[in-house]
Amino acid sequence: MRQISLMLFLSLVLPATGQQQLLNLNKVDREAWFSELGFGMFIHWSYDVELGMVISHSMVGASEDYLDRYIHELPVRFNPDSFEPDEWAEIAKEAGMKYMVFTTKHHNGFCMYDTRTTDYNIINTPFGKDATREVIDAFRNAGIAIGIYFSPDDFHWLYRNNILISRSRPVSQPANNPDLMEYLKVQMRELMTNYGTIDIVFIDGNHAVTNTEIAKVCWELNPDVVVTRGAIETPEQKLPDRPLPSPWEACFTAGDQWQYRPTNENYKSAREVIEMLIETRAKGGNLLLNVGPTPGGTIPPEQAGILNEVALWMFINKESMEGIEPWVVTREGDVWLTRKKRQPAVYAYLTRPLNWRLGDRKVFVLQSVKSTLDTRVSVLGHAGKVLEYHPEVDPSAICVQTPEGLSVSITMAHRIYNDRKWPNPVVVKLDNVEVANGYMME
Repeated sequence: MRQISLMLFLSLVLPATGQQQLLNLNKVDREAWFSELGFGMFIHWSYDVELGMVISHSMVGASEDYLDRYIHELPVRFNPDSFEPDEWAEIAKEAGMKYMVFTTKHHNGFCMYDTRTTDYNIINTPFGKDATREVIDAFRNAGIAIGIYFSPDDFHWLYRNNILISRSRPVSQPANNPDLMEYLKVQMRELMTNYGTIDIVFIDGNHAVTNTEIAKVCWELNPDVVVTRGAIETPEQKLPDRPLPSPWEACFTAGDQWQYRPTNENYKSAREVIEMLIETRAKGGNLLLNVGPTPGGTIPPEQAGILNEVALWMFINKESMEGIEPWVVTREGDVWLTRKKRQPAVYAYLTRPLNWRLGDRKVFVLQSVKSTLDTRVSVLGHAGKVLEYHPEVDPSAICVQTPEGLSVSITMAHRIYNDRKWPNPVVVKLDNVEVANGYMME
């Protein structure tokens, strides 16, 4: 096939999102397993965090002097003396994250693991240890599925070979450089064979031929591995308007930047993250939320605080995030909806009103849900029997079928904060319900 024909073929197989996807050899049952995980921790970390800059990208268009200092001076300063990956794993586990994805090598080409392919790796820093191994061991010991991020873009390789650093010029692409392609394949073989079972691989970049060649190495060495970016939809910093027909994963930062930025950062609130997770799960996807460890190797307090609030919400509402799938509609007004797999139960996630005060009752109507003789309604985390200091109040949850739909009345009766307000979504479980007339369950 001539090159022009190949490019025409690639243009025809690109999905509407613009991500280039050429081949998907993920097993159906493994993609189903992946979709069950629901929530993961993305970890962006490389030595340029020493200056709090964007990871890797500052190399593009940089002067020779800048590149020389970036490549030769910054690594000798990298010595994260507070590196405790067990704490990372504990934070992730408490927040309900079921998998992680760690940047083993970003676009700068610096390997955060012990490799035989290049001296440009973490062993040749004052830290001198295999961070990837320690991260993988910590998360595996915590019962969290193991994922690795790998970038086929390699700015250091281009620099060493006197090729202008770029991600878009044809000469910079591995598909046009057999030596670079083989170099990348060797690195991927190291990662897939030296660290135990790798469950998930995220191959960054937007170059179908290159990503497919690297993905083939993964599938050959572990047919059960799930390749995400490059094989399935992975929207970045945005959510699709509606559920996608196949497994997908959304990738978001906790702030604006992937790697840690000590100043000028704008963090999301915990409530925003929780609502983003709810929306993602209601649409059948996974949320991969990024953290950026500090130069010392700790998760910044601002990011840890967000995840601590998520952990609190998960402690109350964990069951509504496990074993679920999209309902016949993703939402009705401010109420998002999912259903329990293989059970006649629906979860309703109330995202409004904000700062719902203790003792206040709210009524909402669902048109897509119909009650049965056995229907029961409850607020997750609360028994609906007692409102603290107010024995005269009946805080029980009630639902009544009306011509307008299923009317649900619940009370904010669970005291979570001292100020008796709760800014985060409340989850209502509707047990033994059916799809209302006019709606259809796939």
